[in-house]
Parts: sequence; structure tokens; C-alpha cells
Amino acid sequence: MSELTGSPSSDEGSMSAAAPARRGGGASGGRFADEVHSITIHARQRTFYIDLKQSGNGKFFKISEKSRGGQKTTIMFDAEDLDKFVEALQEMKAHV
Repeated sequence: MSELTGSPSSDEGSMSAAAPARRGGGASGGRFADEVHSITIHARQRTFYIDLKQSGNGKFFKISEKSRGGQKTTIMFDAEDLDKFVEALQEMKAHV
């Protein structure tokens, strides 16, 4: 698992890479998908989890946010749409 850690006074973080995590999946493992790679981002009041997973239908991203109060929100999108998300985030960054 890779981890990005930001201090309370900064949005910048450092990333440390590790070997991709593989968990049991498919019909025999009782899970929906295998985890290919994960990154955790510790931000000011929240923690974000970005997971690349693979199922029988292909690869997809799962992005979850956990607030300090414990509320969790998750979105998922197909890996083939990653370039669209990266492009949109780069455009948004230009306006910050």
C-alpha cells in the first residue's frame, strides 16, 4: 500500500510505494474484486483511500473518504475513464 501523508498545515505529502496487495477474490473468495494497488491520503480532517481493483468485468477505481466523524463516502469508476478524471483534476488545479 502506498501512503500520502499531509500535515495539518500543508496539503503536500510524500508517497512511499510498496508491493501491490492481492486479496482473495472471485467466487471462491467470496469477494467482489481483487485489490491490485492502494494509496491512503491523510488530509486535514479526512482520510482518503484510492484502490485499484480487478473483477471479472475488468479494472476499476474505488475512491473512499472517511471524515473525522467516521462518515464514509465512496465512488467507483472504470479504469478506462482514469484519463478523464486526471484531466478534470488538472483543469481544477489550474483554478486553485
